[in-house]
Amino acid sequence: MTEPNHPPIIRELPDVLISQIAAGEVVERPASVVRELLDNALDAGAKQITLRLLGGGIRLIAVEDDGCGIPAPQLPIALKRHATSKIVSLEDLESVATMGFRGEALAAMNSVSEMSLLSRVEGAPSAFLLEGQTGEIRPAARAVGTTVEVKELFFSTPARRHFLKSENTELAHCMEAVRRHALARPEVSFAVWHEGKILEQWRSHPGEVGWNQRLADVLGEDFVTSSVNIDFRSGPVHVRGRAGTPDAARARADQQFAYVNGRFVRDKVITHGARSAYEDVLHGHRQPVYVLYLQMDPARVDVNVHPTKIEVRFRDSREVHQAMRHAIESALAVPRAQSISSSQALEQAAADTNTSNALRLTPSPNAPQMQRSWSQRGMSFETQRRNDDSAQALSDLKALWGEPPKVEEQANYFSSNGASSTAEASTSAPSTIQPSPETHEWPLGRAIAQLQGVYILAENSQGLVVVDMHAAHERIVYERLKQQLDTTQISSQPLLIPSAFAATPHEIATAESCTEVLAQLGLEISALSAKTLAVRAVPTSLAQGDAVELARSVLAELAQHDAATVVQRAQNEILATMACHGAVRANRKLTLDEMNALLRQMEATDRSDQCNHGRPTWRQVSMRELDALFLRGR
Repeated sequence: MTEPNHPPIIRELPDVLISQIAAGEVVERPASVVRELLDNALDAGAKQITLRLLGGGIRLIAVEDDGCGIPAPQLPIALKRHATSKIVSLEDLESVATMGFRGEALAAMNSVSEMSLLSRVEGAPSAFLLEGQTGEIRPAARAVGTTVEVKELFFSTPARRHFLKSENTELAHCMEAVRRHALARPEVSFAVWHEGKILEQWRSHPGEVGWNQRLADVLGEDFVTSSVNIDFRSGPVHVRGRAGTPDAARARADQQFAYVNGRFVRDKVITHGARSAYEDVLHGHRQPVYVLYLQMDPARVDVNVHPTKIEVRFRDSREVHQAMRHAIESALAVPRAQSISSSQALEQAAADTNTSNALRLTPSPNAPQMQRSWSQRGMSFETQRRNDDSAQALSDLKALWGEPPKVEEQANYFSSNGASSTAEASTSAPSTIQPSPETHEWPLGRAIAQLQGVYILAENSQGLVVVDMHAAHERIVYERLKQQLDTTQISSQPLLIPSAFAATPHEIATAESCTEVLAQLGLEISALSAKTLAVRAVPTSLAQGDAVELARSVLAELAQHDAATVVQRAQNEILATMACHGAVRANRKLTLDEMNALLRQMEATDRSDQCNHGRPTWRQVSMRELDALFLRGR
């Protein structure tokens, strides 16, 4: 006889087990504890934070801060689940402005470790120490602030402890957690000790100068020197920080730091927006480096997505994606040659100001205003000079597509630009070649020779400039084609026979809800049935491509990001091919006139530091490097 099949009994779990289950979401490893305790210290207004570790954080994690502290009566409450001082209502949860808010971290740590809490508030006669396991509170000695000690992590859950890696690996993760916080708070000092020895110490750097100094302290001077500054606003989104140049790209994505309202996050929208900004200048599968800070209304971002608070959800992901992409694109578009030229103009203006002030017996009260005036004059002069130079370069660049210039035209070029005479020019028109009284200091210098029909050699104030002439000209032609395309609206070409394809419900919903956006991109996609979509029109420039593949890519991007990048990427691939075929080929002999015209155009062209495939177009060899090659000065 078969026994009846009894349903399982539903029971309430004990509080200890509930806490240990919840701890598995919040506390994954020692670095998770470090992250949560640093969040609490920063929320308490700490200006000095010290982290002490033993065994990579497995045996001990102690975080000391000089924040506001916790009153003695509230110490036991702090270790209870869902107890927090950060929020009190749903409205607070929807616009969180603090690092912590869930009230789970301390309770989770207490359930899987031996924990103690030592804190003192301003005006208290002493500090008070709370033992997490027993709940005992007793007076203790400490200055104002809080010290949290977490010993023997996962001692109560041995299976979890077995999943931890080696001490060195866990220590590396802890250091990364501190590094992320340090990059976001330059006004706070951080010190990290391990096994009684100091590993890192980053002093506070208040003010605007502090940002770059903290970046240099944490990531190294090379990051600052090989990155560009970003300060970009797009609607409600403000993007600040620094983005590495394409030359600074790495094989791994280990130097990509993104912050939303001061909180380090990993977000696909941000990552994709940043990566799309590098598409035109990054070579192969290299990963860009950047430290970017997004500021926006806290109500426009949901940080209550995951217990670790490292994931967020944006109310309008498209505006964030566009802001990220345009912020980096606009910063990277300026060639290094223009930056060099601008800095030289400002340095000259500063030197003139110093000379003028030095002639006075007493300091002038208007010195700051005069310095700004001189700087503005320097920038105005630089802008005017660049316009004049560009006009000259545009006329000279015609030689790259047509017949070589006449001898007298070469002579006029060198006479007007103050270049030194060459044998060819001097034999043909010796009387017309005279140095100009107002010699321009070109950032990329003046051409002096061509090497093997491939490279242009030029001389500037720093030393020798080597230019890959095909790669440089390819970028110039490419940017011209893009500008021509940007000035005209994306035209649409109807397909004689619509391209139908089986679509997912998500693709169909996206196509129906984004009809206007698709039309702006030159696409017409409509539903044939409940499971089929038809592409009826595509952008004219992409009429020969795969319409179905383009439609699928655009719909996928529309669901997540900004689909304009797909169309732009496809169009740019065509333009890049056209530019490659239109650029000057290797082994073509150029005159000095043509070489100088190419250099001037490079200085005025966006993204001219890299070709269309992301390879560098020019390199600077300094006099110091040349002297080292020949052992000069030794």
